[in-house]
Amino acid sequence: MTNPPTAPILFDRALLRVRHQRALRLEPATFLFDRVAEDMDERLHAVLRDFADVADIWSLAPESLDLVISALAFQFVNDLPGVLAQIRRALRPDGLLLAAMIGGDTLSELRQSFAAAEAECEGGVSPRVAPFADLRDVGALLQRAGFALPVTDVDRVVVRYDSAFALMQDLRRMGATNVLVERRRTPSRRATLLRMAQIYGERFADADGRIRATFDVIWLSGWAPHESQQKPLRPGSAKVGLAEAVRGVKR
Repeated sequence: MTNPPTAPILFDRALLRVRHQRALRLEPATFLFDRVAEDMDERLHAVLRDFADVADIWSLAPESLDLVISALAFQFVNDLPGVLAQIRRALRPDGLLLAAMIGGDTLSELRQSFAAAEAECEGGVSPRVAPFADLRDVGALLQRAGFALPVTDVDRVVVRYDSAFALMQDLRRMGATNVLVERRRTPSRRATLLRMAQIYGERFADADGRIRATFDVIWLSGWAPHESQQKPLRPGSAKVGLAEAVRGVKR
């Protein structure tokens, strides 16, 4: 009997805790978290039901929770499919998962600028920014975990900075600097950093000289299945054909 495959270890979770502790000492940059918290409150108010037992993802006894939320933590999970499966088991029938995670094209400008600078100055590229989940992949993972009525969408936030170095300082204050296991272990060369900042300014600056940084917040939600939930129609059960429906619209 073969053992099930284990998820690859992408993130150094111990280092992540150290980086978060450092961020707390530096006057944290919380603008993304604040935006997510406000949006999460609005999204929950749009759900017309009350939740008695709520957890931020780690209380995981089977069918013990009505609501599970996560605000900007999933992007650091080594085994996201496994965590989603555990959450699905922890939810009672008709329980809800609502989460926000960083993904998509987040920090694409910084990634491109670092890659170009390293290729030019050092003859190669090292892992600088964690890989981010794609919107379609997240939706597929919700379905794979057994969630009903899965929904995903993206909130794109573009922030402007005086320089790439100001952006990198904000990332430190978020506790969001590189925690990849395969990260480079030696300090970056000064020449590479200066060239990265120059490339960033050349490619991603506005007319006033300030640079743009993209943050994509992926929202995901799904329900533990329940008989009261809306069901998709069976194939062939429609009462009106497509051609007839189109003619009706034209009228």
